[in-house]
Amino acid sequence: MSNCCHVEETKRDRLLWITSITLAMSYILALGPGEILGLPKFILVFTVAIFEICNAMYLGVLIGMIGVGILSKVPKEFVLSIMGTKGFFGILRASFAGILLDMCNHGVLLIAGKLYERGTSTGQVIAFLVASPWNSISVTVILFTLIGVGWTLLFLILSILIAILTGLAFDYLVSKNRLPKNSNEMTMPQNFRFWYEAKKGISETRFDINMFFSIFKSGLTDSKMILRWIFLGIVLAGIIRTIMDAEHFSSLLGPTISGLALTLLAATIIEVCSEGSLPIAGDLFVRAGAPGNSFAFLMAGVSTDYTEILILKQLSNSWRFAFFLPAVTLPQITLLAVLLNKFG
Repeated sequence: MSNCCHVEETKRDRLLWITSITLAMSYILALGPGEILGLPKFILVFTVAIFEICNAMYLGVLIGMIGVGILSKVPKEFVLSIMGTKGFFGILRASFAGILLDMCNHGVLLIAGKLYERGTSTGQVIAFLVASPWNSISVTVILFTLIGVGWTLLFLILSILIAILTGLAFDYLVSKNRLPKNSNEMTMPQNFRFWYEAKKGISETRFDINMFFSIFKSGLTDSKMILRWIFLGIVLAGIIRTIMDAEHFSSLLGPTISGLALTLLAATIIEVCSEGSLPIAGDLFVRAGAPGNSFAFLMAGVSTDYTEILILKQLSNSWRFAFFLPAVTLPQITLLAVLLNKFG
């Protein structure tokens, strides 16, 4: 058993190293050496794509790693107390936590993975993931300027609705043994007093350089499992951008069933951060006149994100669990998109 685990860990490390080196070399080549060396055009396009994606998402990933480091220092009881117990109100709290967390979907993946590890229920983790990526405060403010306050608030409400329904669906499927239960899930001690324990913990903590170094070290160590998939996702996104120009999609993505289908396809195969999805979503709304497609692009990019699916599989050790995310969310997204196109 020990040897088997060792081999598996070696394979995982190999993936992390290969993707890390690929990203580092591509980023450096995009700074100028690629053109100087006269590399083929498709390689230059790939390196520029990697350069742009990394610049768009590095801050979110860094914040996510720091968040993971902080969570690693917080006892499970505090995490569960803040997120609430499983059920409707726990899922509701997880959805609002996702909205208030200001980072892109790649940073959110790191936090969600740690929440899963700290014992948060399956439904809460899924609701947190679905609600988070483009609903952060800064991204929402940007969306105000693109499609207006009214439409942005409507998109926000509908996305929360999808997050809650999806979280409830996952908890129901877990209760029926259709999906694996979070093995880290635990019950809150009856005598746990949040504010008393928090005050005691803070008074016993030394806020010095060693603590901050420890947080960063824990964040880096605990994020390795997810970083390897994020890095793989960036490489795949760079390949897709090399062979497919996303801007040409806007002329084909009108408020029709075929346009919506192409939007869902585009959202699935084009990996973009929340900030990167906004211009395309705004263009779908204004130029294509398709509010439903705009909403679908923002939401489907979350539910069909292959990095997210890979990480969910890694967390749960179940492909069924991972693929139930798009299976549950896509019908909801499609129905709401059709209604928005029809009545918008």
